[in-house]
Amino acid sequence: MTVLSVNLNKVALIRNSRDTANPSPTEFALMAIAAGAGGITVHPRPDQRHIRASDCPMIGTSIDVEFNIEGNPFAPAAPSPRVGIDPYPGFMSLVESVRPEQVTLVPDGDDQLTSDHGFDLTADASRLAPIIHQLKDWGCRVSLFMDPIPEQMATAAEIGADRIELYTETYARAHESGAFGETLARFQAAAHAATAAGLGINAGHDLNLDNLPDFDIPDLLEVSIGHALTVDALKYGFGNAIARYLDVLNGA
Repeated sequence: MTVLSVNLNKVALIRNSRDTANPSPTEFALMAIAAGAGGITVHPRPDQRHIRASDCPMIGTSIDVEFNIEGNPFAPAAPSPRVGIDPYPGFMSLVESVRPEQVTLVPDGDDQLTSDHGFDLTADASRLAPIIHQLKDWGCRVSLFMDPIPEQMATAAEIGADRIELYTETYARAHESGAFGETLARFQAAAHAATAAGLGINAGHDLNLDNLPDFDIPDLLEVSIGHALTVDALKYGFGNAIARYLDVLNGA
């Protein structure tokens, strides 16, 4: 069965719109687990626009399912964005202190609104290899955020990655148009190549209740969903939204 990992960034974004501790990402992590989620995902960025570095240890010690921290491994320490918020310690320092079960490496920059591309391993493999080795020494499973390029999957395995996370925005946009077969075929080809290389397969970005039922990917281990699930929670309630995603993943 494919695991649903609930991304809490948008919960934290709502909190950050006021000088308050509510809504609490840790509380919503526990609510997600109670509703059946099999994992919790956060993506802390240096500007701490949503999930903050200080949220991560609290979530990690409070939950009993897999904790997945996403981010750019090359992101350095950064000063506090405002009074009352701890400085960002740098991605690798944060992971070292929290030791999540999974780390998903994403090549996002500070100027990006959200993640918008995967790693190009023809350029990034050599500098990612020692980082992956370090993360695995800390006991973390390592996933690389990747575009659906079958030719790069073997390289991901060669540099030590355990999984890849397919960046699914292109699929979501094609699904909106109604003509998504060719795009889906590219994702399926990348998934087959990943499996052949011995990699596990995750997926995420813009997956929702409309397009997820058609995302026919073999051996899909995990989907990470945050923005769409938060929107659906406004319609159906948080627990009910999670139940709907679980129904889709279970083929109901």
